[in-house]
Amino acid sequence: MIFNELEQKYQLSRYSVVAKNGMVCSSSSLASQAGLEILKKGGNAVDAAIATAAVLTVVEPTSNGIGGDAFAIVWMKDKLYGLNASGYSPEEISIEKVKEQGYEKMPKYGWVPVTVPGQPKAWASLIERFGNLSLSEVLEPAIHYAENGYAVSPVVSFLWQKYAKKGVAEFKGNPVFDEWFRTFTKDGEPYTFAEVPVLKNHAKALRLIGETNADVFYHGEIADQIDKQSRRDGGFIRKKDLEEYDVQWVDPISMNYRGYDVWEIPPNGQGIVTLIALNILKNFEFDSREDIETYHKQFEAVKIAFADAQAIVTDPQQMKVDYNYYLSDEYGKKRAKEICNLAVEPRPIDEHKSGTVYLCAADKDGNMISYIQSNYMDFGSGIVVEGYGIALQNRGYDFSLDKNHVNALMPRKRSYHTIIPGFLTKDNKPIGPFGVMGGYMQPQGHIQVMMNLLDFHMNPQSCLDAPRWQWKEHLRFDVEPDFDPLKVQELIDRGHVIQVAENKFSFGRGQMILRLENGIFVGATESRTDGSVACY
Repeated sequence: MIFNELEQKYQLSRYSVVAKNGMVCSSSSLASQAGLEILKKGGNAVDAAIATAAVLTVVEPTSNGIGGDAFAIVWMKDKLYGLNASGYSPEEISIEKVKEQGYEKMPKYGWVPVTVPGQPKAWASLIERFGNLSLSEVLEPAIHYAENGYAVSPVVSFLWQKYAKKGVAEFKGNPVFDEWFRTFTKDGEPYTFAEVPVLKNHAKALRLIGETNADVFYHGEIADQIDKQSRRDGGFIRKKDLEEYDVQWVDPISMNYRGYDVWEIPPNGQGIVTLIALNILKNFEFDSREDIETYHKQFEAVKIAFADAQAIVTDPQQMKVDYNYYLSDEYGKKRAKEICNLAVEPRPIDEHKSGTVYLCAADKDGNMISYIQSNYMDFGSGIVVEGYGIALQNRGYDFSLDKNHVNALMPRKRSYHTIIPGFLTKDNKPIGPFGVMGGYMQPQGHIQVMMNLLDFHMNPQSCLDAPRWQWKEHLRFDVEPDFDPLKVQELIDRGHVIQVAENKFSFGRGQMILRLENGIFVGATESRTDGSVACY
């Protein structure tokens, strides 16, 4: 049978989904169903989220894996908790040592940009603090799919072919990447739509992580293999880096916007970009989502937010500026007054692509979690832990080799981090989790989704499906193919440089769950993903 699995000739938006007892939203139907299975077994929202997250490492390896970082915002028993599970750079690394290897800037691939993965410890820490079930129990669905295979979905197929082509170009002929080829290709060819990959080593790693509550990754045989492989191939990461790592429990930060509190994880994450932009935009009234004034002010506020955040955000222990000033009314009003009728050039942002998954879950008791994990760019560093199928992240690529840069490379330092979960409350009561994955698109997606909800009163599905824009650099914004051509021209007339994208794949993929006053959940996962809402 011949058909184009990506073609949507007749665009029809889905409706929001409602349920009473529990809900899981993710970019994979298999992952969402795994989370629902855990809820029905007596697990809570956190148990369901980790089950979903683990399945995503199997069925969406183009965007995440076991060897990445994670962040979470959890509403549990009338309190909000934040988890920062981003990893730090190796103790032995330095700007000088990287330059001695011949690099003038941090490389994208190989061992140099590998930082300590925080994700396995995030799973274990969340389950230990909040879960009803054991880590082994919630990893069972992921182990099943890794051992027995799964059918590749349309969007993952597209990304696999795209990224595998890049991998062949970047990695071929270098033995450091041989395990990547063995794990994620068929003799150098990508897996395609409806094919069935089997990841036996990945299953082995998941089983060991479950049995040891992730200790195997930081103190046991997986840590030993990472150390051995890194030493052999000229990497900097050592077992000691893994042994001494721990997650950080943090207080989420917020901005009150239209009477609602929008919550993000504090730096080193870029969630503060969302809050800075909303702090500026709350000084304006918006009548229509498609109005030229709305777009123009959103564009200018986002550029300001990125310019200021990128000047200060890094490892919290290295930050020299109090970020709370950027969340003050004084700052918001001052910056709002600077927005005029024409586009103004900000300090530019470096453009990077990203591989990330976002999910959210809720249970019958009203507990909810906003969760995100990532290998950063595509498959990550291209390094796969031999014998365990674990792709390691390349988060260190965001470090600078300029010692005067705010994000300068240092030993045991956490870099500026792109992945951000969001959460919404009102009058200290939970409304629900939301998120949009996709590198530097993420805070821009948060802003657009929150304004769709709070300014323009759109339902969750429409909030996520609405056409998006994305700041790229300087005065340039990309807009989706279905963006109004008349608005494009009006924005050009204002001085913005507008490029209409060929497809929607670079504009993020989001999920949302809202809890109504009567306790009913309303959820959505957008049409840019393969995902679904699983509920009962």
